[in-house]
This record gives sequence, structure tokens and C-alpha cells, in this order.
Amino acid sequence: MLKQRIITALVLLAVLLPALFYPSYVPFGCVMLALIGAAAWEWGRLNGYGPRMSLFLGAEMVVLCALSWWLGLLNQSLFGVWLVTSAAWVLGGAAMLRAGVPGWGAIPRGLRLVGGLLALWVAWMAAVQARMAGINFLLSIFLLVWMADVCAYFAGRAFGLKFTRNKLAPAISPGKSWEGVWGGMAGVVVLAVAWIWADASLQASVTSLYTRLVERGWWLLLIGVVFLVAMSVVGDLVESLVKRSAGAKDSSNLLPGHGGVLDRVDALLPALPIAMMLASL
Repeated sequence: MLKQRIITALVLLAVLLPALFYPSYVPFGCVMLALIGAAAWEWGRLNGYGPRMSLFLGAEMVVLCALSWWLGLLNQSLFGVWLVTSAAWVLGGAAMLRAGVPGWGAIPRGLRLVGGLLALWVAWMAAVQARMAGINFLLSIFLLVWMADVCAYFAGRAFGLKFTRNKLAPAISPGKSWEGVWGGMAGVVVLAVAWIWADASLQASVTSLYTRLVERGWWLLLIGVVFLVAMSVVGDLVESLVKRSAGAKDSSNLLPGHGGVLDRVDALLPALPIAMMLASL
């Protein structure tokens, strides 16, 4: 299993890094297009659709994103889209986690399907627009989610249930603790301060998300990064809830040793549009 994880990670990096650092944003947009199409295919399968329909949904997502690209939506100010999507993630995520696994099955399957596909479409536009804004800006969002995940893992193992009696969401993801969430938030705050210092020291031509937030005040930086970490956890828990409802351990086997694409991007789905919304304030 470890060997598989390492090989898959190396292959992904070999594809993603050249596309990310290419002078134009186009290769990155194409790589993300393929990933979001695969995620849409997985979403169809998790919601009980057959192989052909799931494949159609993946192709439909690729066409929708490509059409949005061709129509020039990526060059438009999409603050309204980011704002509505952020509100939907906050309210919808809270409602889904409150209802738990049984509540997911009570939602009409068509509504579940459309909601998931819209979340993927908006996340693709947010990722590509973030890359258009600059590599430094996009990486600051990606690293926020990854740092939160890593710090939450180690904080949970070291301090889990030492300060609280209850786990975060035992019926959805038994391994997560409140201490892990707090550790993830603390790690991201340290990352943000270090990144702001690096932006200033290197006189970065394209500033990070953190520098853009701190320009409005340290209070906005603190609230913003804590909010983003919290919503990345919501994205992770929502995907876990959907998998439990479907009786699946992973969203698919597309990435050997890692599960599926949704398993890797679940926390990014709310974080990307919310980060774009905060940066647009």
C-alpha cells in the first residue's frame, strides 16, 4: 500500500507541477479539467448511477467547464458566484452534517446530483482563476488545505480527546477529533504569518492570499484562515458522509493507494471559492 501511494503521488506530481509552473495557465486548466471530469464520474457512482450514466456525467462536466472557458467566464469578475457558493457551503454543509448519514438519503437523488456537479464546476473555475491570478496566490490556497490536514493529523494523534470528551463527528469520520481541528487551525496561522513575511522579504510581484487579507487588517487574516480551515473540514466530512451513505470506502480506485479524485480534493471544494470570495473583498 505504501509503495502504491508513493508511486501514485510521484506520477501526480510529474503531471501537476509542470502544468502549475508553466508560464501560461492553460496547461493547469486542462489538468484540472481532467480531474474534475473524473470527480464528476465518481459523484455519479456514489449517488447510485450506473457506469454509462456516470461516464456521461463526467463527460458533461468536462463540456460544461470547457464551454465556460470558451465563453470567457474565467476572465470575468465572479464575486457573486463565490459569495453564493460560500453561503451554500456554510448553510448546506451545516444542514448535512446535522442530519448525518440518514439525512443524506432523504434528499432527492436528482438534487444531490445537481448540487455536487455545481460544486465541482465552481471549484474548477475558482482553481483556474486563482492560477490566472498567480502561482504564489494559488499555492497559498493549496498549502492552506494541505497544512491544515497534516497538522490536524498529528495534533489529533498527540492530543485527541485530551481536552474534549467527544470526537468531532464519530458517526461520519470516527478518526477526527476537535483537537485535530484546533491543531490544523494553529498550523495554518503559523503558515500564513511565515508566508506574509516571505512575500515582503522577496518583494513578490504576485502576493499570496494571506498578504491580500492582511492588507485589510490582521483581524481579517485571522478570521479568514480559521474560517477556511473550518470549511475545508466541512468539505472532508461531507464527502465522508456521502461515502458512508453509499457504503463505499473510497470514491473510486482511480488513484491507487489514495482512493479517488474526490478523496483528494474534497477539502478544496469549499476552500477554493471561499478563498476567491475573501480575496475579492
